[in-house]
Amino acid sequence: MSTLTEVNTLNTANSESVPTENGKDSLAVKSTFTLEEIHKILPHRYPFALVDKIVDYVPGVRAVGIKNVTFNEPHFQGHFPGRPIMPGVLIVEAMAQVGGIVLAQLPDIEQGLWMFTGIDKVKFRRQVVPGDQLLMTLELLWVKRRRFGKMQAIAEVDGQKVCEGELTFSMVD
Repeated sequence: MSTLTEVNTLNTANSESVPTENGKDSLAVKSTFTLEEIHKILPHRYPFALVDKIVDYVPGVRAVGIKNVTFNEPHFQGHFPGRPIMPGVLIVEAMAQVGGIVLAQLPDIEQGLWMFTGIDKVKFRRQVVPGDQLLMTLELLWVKRRRFGKMQAIAEVDGQKVCEGELTFSMVD
């Protein structure tokens, strides 16, 4: 069984060499990801790529991502005409994609596709509408047998909690 302690090691795949005071190079972990870098990690593409940027990343621990909600997204045509509201299922999916950034880069776990497999204790607190910036924080709770993981998820807009819950994942071959 893998624990959070076992997976909380430096991930050199997303590190860069940084000169230190003594002139030697040291590895610094990448803490942000652009959209292009996210596309190298996650398989999602338009219209289902729901993470625009990772603004904080701690390998094996957490990621904080941003989704800029815009009126021209396809789901707003029917949800709802005259009153566009981001569907809750897409909020949860966006949170899961941020979780995928953490899971896809766990050290000592072979590469594969982490699939979103379950939600527990999810609560919606307010609506998300065009113009909102969804800030999603995902923290790794545990990884078992290097194939199953659980994360705590919180989504906020302007400092107000929008959605929270626990998301589970499974590695597929």
